[in-house]
Amino acid sequence: MKGKKDEKDEIINKAFELGKKYEQECTGCAQTAVAAIFESLGIWNEDVFRAASGLADGLGLTGDGSCGALVGSSMVIGYLFGRGREDFKDMYKPMKSYTLVKKLHDKYVKQYGSCRCFDVQEKTMGRTFNLWNADEMKEAFKAGMMDNCSTIVGNVAKLATKIILNSGFEPPEMV
Repeated sequence: MKGKKDEKDEIINKAFELGKKYEQECTGCAQTAVAAIFESLGIWNEDVFRAASGLADGLGLTGDGSCGALVGSSMVIGYLFGRGREDFKDMYKPMKSYTLVKKLHDKYVKQYGSCRCFDVQEKTMGRTFNLWNADEMKEAFKAGMMDNCSTIVGNVAKLATKIILNSGFEPPEMV
């Protein structure tokens, strides 16, 4: 019989595997991270998933914003622990989500040196890529961007899922 720790470890590892798989098969690092976390936790929210659609490659494939996987994972944390409309005027209500997203951010930056997509590409691949340019897109694929980014998505989904589980969220199948 499995204990709660074993079940948590399985969920956390599933988030990594799904994140990596979805990024390779579907692309869109923010959405693939959201999907991996939601599915590993046994939950789903179509609105959050859809909202993550334009956030890939540092916002709209620009490379100039935060890593989409980091932003998508932060969206899930906000969805699970954030302030609702009924508490909108309570400026202290979102503190738990702020704290958890900061924890995710700090661990991400410790591993990758920055949360900006271009900086992470530079660190992990040795250069940046303009994905709006067809030739650079081809170069990115040749340079292994799919494997690189899918590993990052898996790592961020795993880290966010661990933070979520360690912060009191209980997936439906674990309750």
